[in-house]
Amino acid sequence: QVQLVVSGGGLVQAGGSLRLSCSASGRTFSNYGMGWFRQASGKEREFVAAISWSGGKNYYGDSVKGRFSISRDNAKNTVYLKMNSLNPEVTAVYYCAADLADANIANDQANEYNYWGQGTQVTVSS
Repeated sequence: QVQLVVSGGGLVQAGGSLRLSCSASGRTFSNYGMGWFRQASGKEREFVAAISWSGGKNYYGDSVKGRFSISRDNAKNTVYLKMNSLNPEVTAVYYCAADLADANIANDQANEYNYWGQGTQVTVSS
């Protein structure tokens, strides 16, 4: 079992920044890859970013490349999503997820993740 707790969401003005955190417990954090996904109201879940166990591989959704950055601190069992240059289009509930199958990849396939955090609302006002 892996428990994931997401924090850091909130309301921010367009052009601002936020950093989301996802703290993991239950299994050795460095044994699995991590990902961030989001779901806006009325829309399907969307891949945002993913990172391999070591942080050596990462992968981003096309809509966030250059603005979002994923990182992890294995000593703190935490993965982060730094979001810059925010606009209202990124308003959504953001989820982190753990991929236990292959820790060496940065996986963009939501259905291959094993555990999910509770989500945090990010709202960007214009």
